[in-house]
Amino acid sequence: MISNREEVTAAIMAAKVGKGIKWSEVADAIGLSKEWTTAACLGQMALDKEQAATVGELFGLSDEAIAWLQITPYKGSLPTEVPTDPLIYRWYELVSVYGMTIKELIHEEFGDGIMSAIDFSMDIQREPNPNGDRVNVVFSGKFLPYKTY
Repeated sequence: MISNREEVTAAIMAAKVGKGIKWSEVADAIGLSKEWTTAACLGQMALDKEQAATVGELFGLSDEAIAWLQITPYKGSLPTEVPTDPLIYRWYELVSVYGMTIKELIHEEFGDGIMSAIDFSMDIQREPNPNGDRVNVVFSGKFLPYKTY
């Protein structure tokens, strides 16, 4: 019996390693971006019934695990308040250093509001560079202004 979504994520990761599956292959199979698909497989998004069945087939998951893939998850869960994984910590550092700059420039351009993480897309690509390849990350989120009432 599966008691939480983290157990399903662990099963997916074990099967991914064991079978040599790439996230882009999973994304192609369900017809969505590799970024959203990876987030879903890591427990941050809910899959619909068809998507969950496809993911279950790829990773050899039980019917119970497939049902867990369709439940709305608790989002934004990192193992610690300040991330300790070096790559994730660098994103935390990026927001710590540039967060106020990003906020100020968005407010200057759009006004008082936020960038949506719901109406959102992300694209991660390798950018060849003679001085060492670059990680190119593009976030695109709908601007949501605060309303007065």
